[in-house]
Amino acid sequence: MVKRYCGEPRTIILVVVPANADMTTSDGLQLARELDPKGVRSIGVITKIDIMDKGTNAKNMILGHEISLKLGFIGVKNRSQLDIDTNKRVFSALDDEKMYFSSHPIYSTMP
Repeated sequence: MVKRYCGEPRTIILVVVPANADMTTSDGLQLARELDPKGVRSIGVITKIDIMDKGTNAKNMILGHEISLKLGFIGVKNRSQLDIDTNKRVFSALDDEKMYFSSHPIYSTMP
């Protein structure tokens, strides 16, 4: 079913990849590269940036140095399980995400 929909040349392919895994082995990215070899209609979303091992970051992933997509990559920080369990509001989580990226020593310096 995914191949049928994503194979359409008018379809934008949204590829979600966890930051704490090797993106070159991502099934989603491999499928997107198969269906969109030039990467012109694929956009990547990198999740779990906030739970990467200390001393690591997703800068090269976001900048497309590991795998290039014409529409690029965007990093996101989702709500934690504790946030979900305590019914943290989405608006509050968005503020936390904004604060995380704007105060992070690496991500705050990126375009």
